[in-house]
Amino acid sequence: MLGRRRGFDSSDVGPTPFLLYGVLFFCLGIASFLLGVLLVFPRYLLDLHELLDPVAEWLVWYSGVPIVLGLTLAGFDLLFLLGTKKPNVPVRYEPVANPKVTVALTAYDDEESIGPAVKDFLAHPRVARVIVVSNNSADRTFERAEAAGAITFNEAAPGYGRCVYRCLSEAVKFTDSDVIVLCEGDLTFRAFDIDKLAAYVAHADIVNGTRTVEPLRQYITQLSTFMFYGNIFVGKLLEAKYLGRGTITDAGTTYKLCRREALERLLPHLNPAVNLEFNAHFLDTALRKGLVLIECPITFHARVGVSKGGNINDLRGFIVGCRMIVGIVFGWRLLT
Repeated sequence: MLGRRRGFDSSDVGPTPFLLYGVLFFCLGIASFLLGVLLVFPRYLLDLHELLDPVAEWLVWYSGVPIVLGLTLAGFDLLFLLGTKKPNVPVRYEPVANPKVTVALTAYDDEESIGPAVKDFLAHPRVARVIVVSNNSADRTFERAEAAGAITFNEAAPGYGRCVYRCLSEAVKFTDSDVIVLCEGDLTFRAFDIDKLAAYVAHADIVNGTRTVEPLRQYITQLSTFMFYGNIFVGKLLEAKYLGRGTITDAGTTYKLCRREALERLLPHLNPAVNLEFNAHFLDTALRKGLVLIECPITFHARVGVSKGGNINDLRGFIVGCRMIVGIVFGWRLLT
């Protein structure tokens, strides 16, 4: 295993992500230029020339500095360092010994959806059991999950990250299945996609489901167009940070399949205090620790019930996305 070969040391650090910094500087420069141009409206409509003309001129003129710096850093990484960053190992093919799956579902006030979600996953021939972790739900989520046949746990500490971490911690205890699937209990995902995810597990430690293939995505979901492309942008920042290590298009999806032994080594390095940004934190930590990550297109459906996470509205999604970027660039401790 790649994680095992590298020792999986908590001190593991990758090479300097010049491409990541280059992308951020370039975006900063473009944003500064656009802001300077858009100041034309208050300047003329409100007759604020004396106040805003120098500001607009400064923004437009000096926006070229971060743009050029960003292009330089990105070009340096892509043209000169990419060959040294790509792992020089053959394509991995290590089938799991036991294809049975333990499914772990997060739930928070999901009484409308949790029963059908549990039954959907239990009906899949690969699934050995379904775990549901209720994040201290105030409705009948817990009871309906039990009635549907799930093994239930309650995570009293509030926070999406704590709920996901409890899901993974409980799932790894079942040693009769070598594969763990993490998902949500709101019916946005379906059990039949397990087959697609499992098809890649011989090549990876983690198979991350991506919701970015349009024909596989229901037209109207809680993932608005803004959040859809925001997830792609954050995913590409992660890809730039670990240049040559993976292709990432969805940083916020919950649906993922993990090898149990890899997850056991990863859990001590995850911070459950990271809240709605936990999925990006999970991917970032896994890549930093040398695990092999592959993406797989999955279907995405309209949520049953009301969203309580980062998809409430575009403003909430923007805030969560910005926090993801802070965690990726500056470290996740800043968010806890």
